[in-house]
Amino acid sequence: MKRYGGLFEKAFSQENLYQAYLDARQGKRGKRSCFDFEKGLGANLAELHQELHGGTYSVSPYYEFEVHEPKKRIIHAPAFRDVVVQHAIYRVVYGIFDSTFLADSFACRVGYGTHRAAHAVQQAMRHYSGDDYTLHIDVRKYFYSIDRVILRQLVERKIKDRRLVDTMMGFAEMEPPKGIPIGNLLSQTFALIYLSAVDHFIKRTLKVPHYVRYVDDLMLIGLTRRACIVLRDSIARFLREHLDLGLSRVTIQKIRKGVNFCGYRTWRSCKFIRKYSVFKFKRKARAGKQDSVASILGHAKQSSSLIYLLKILQEEIANGSDLQVPKNYRPIYNTLSA
Repeated sequence: MKRYGGLFEKAFSQENLYQAYLDARQGKRGKRSCFDFEKGLGANLAELHQELHGGTYSVSPYYEFEVHEPKKRIIHAPAFRDVVVQHAIYRVVYGIFDSTFLADSFACRVGYGTHRAAHAVQQAMRHYSGDDYTLHIDVRKYFYSIDRVILRQLVERKIKDRRLVDTMMGFAEMEPPKGIPIGNLLSQTFALIYLSAVDHFIKRTLKVPHYVRYVDDLMLIGLTRRACIVLRDSIARFLREHLDLGLSRVTIQKIRKGVNFCGYRTWRSCKFIRKYSVFKFKRKARAGKQDSVASILGHAKQSSSLIYLLKILQEEIANGSDLQVPKNYRPIYNTLSA
């Protein structure tokens, strides 16, 4: 396996730090932390450069907050200067690790995402009869259970530049002895790296033809019930022995019953967004939250739920709401009004 060195200098060159700043500010220019960093941009980038090369850089304390959609999670929001450093690392290491990931892993990768993952599952389901089975596996408390010693070993399989690995692993540190912070850009990459071995095990050792993973959700399609049980036990053993992870939920059911995956309820013939997303859309529409309405419509655009959501939007507008129909959906919306 090829290992890469000399990456520290590349990641933290003045030019790459500036490009990382441009990446970090996307979608954040209205935030105070970004504004404050931009006010002294030259000095702030020079300070980061000096600290990184002088060995004095350390990750600032996170701003922690809870989210409850759909379940409670603690988010660790990094300081903007640390976001810049993460983007500088990401620009250098993403391609190295992405080349090792299988096409069956869809989360946090350029050109992938939830829509493609859900589509891949549906296409796989169409290869089989409704009486064949799916095996859906969730890893228990994935981000909070990642062993940072194992994670470092996995990172070092591809990167031999110790200074860069040390800096990367600084963004994996948190108070509990296990786990990585949710909210870091690099945490997404770490999550991909950590379970990549499972993808290879399922595809190359267990030889499962139709398999899709999105972060810690594993979906195996087109199996017998007996095969589901055998594969469940093999995967659980691999996770336990190699990654010190356990399973939280295992669902074995016939394809004709559909699957819950990546925010969709999917059958071979159609796909719907989950009830919670519909409830959230109604709430955001009544509150006049244009950005949230557009976001949920984007989630529903490749599903059979889109027309229903547009009808809800139509009712709100008829009742005097200031909401606007996003441009991409106006042709469909206009047919509802005809």
